[in-house]
Amino acid sequence: MLTRLSSHEPDALGRGAYGAAESLRLLNFSRDAARVDRRISRQTLSRWLRGYDFRAGDEVGHSDPLWLPDYANDDDLLELSFRDLIELRFVKAFRDLGLALPTIRECLRRAVEEVGDERPFSTRRFRTDGKTIFLDITRDVREGELVDLRRRQGVFRSVVEPSLRDLEFDADVVARWFPLGTGQRSIVVDPTRAFGRPVAAESGVPTEVLAHAMTVEGSPERVARLYEVSAKVVRDAIQFERALAA
Repeated sequence: MLTRLSSHEPDALGRGAYGAAESLRLLNFSRDAARVDRRISRQTLSRWLRGYDFRAGDEVGHSDPLWLPDYANDDDLLELSFRDLIELRFVKAFRDLGLALPTIRECLRRAVEEVGDERPFSTRRFRTDGKTIFLDITRDVREGELVDLRRRQGVFRSVVEPSLRDLEFDADVVARWFPLGTGQRSIVVDPTRAFGRPVAAESGVPTEVLAHAMTVEGSPERVARLYEVSAKVVRDAIQFERALAA
């Protein structure tokens, strides 16, 4: 069973801390402007991580959370760790494929058993053996785009594998996320830096600070001089923040 932390405990400094608004911005981010994915709402996020009650006829049932998030969340507070955030990126990918929550829950259960970790999608094992594990956990799935083996292989190559390539691992678990891709490592989401806020990789300046400075200074070159970063980093930060706001 997972142990929940308070985000004010020392260990939280290395785990990242994302409120609901920032979590949703990052989860709904896509660097592919041509892709039209379903956006996650706060209600959906809450249902995934807190569970929910439902009525079936005269009976009231309860759906458990997909997993216990690292931080205790009460009715007014919704807060995620970095690892929770990365896991949810893959849950969202399954949802974008048209899978219903019970199917996603079953795929997650199979992945937990296969990988031996309650957060299977954020492990090095999933990155290393991702295609095999993906095909195993989606066997017999007849929803969305996962109808047959050929289609499932195509989904892995086009949806899941690119998301894995954006991640960097230390030991057995995810350590950093490069949202613009590992071929463009100027922007990083790292739970050990700035509480996990997206930052310029070399300088550590938050991307939102660089983007805001652009509206004040008027040019990437002036912002670059002000914060001692390259103009390319400023442009990348602006591109990233615009995509977050889309």
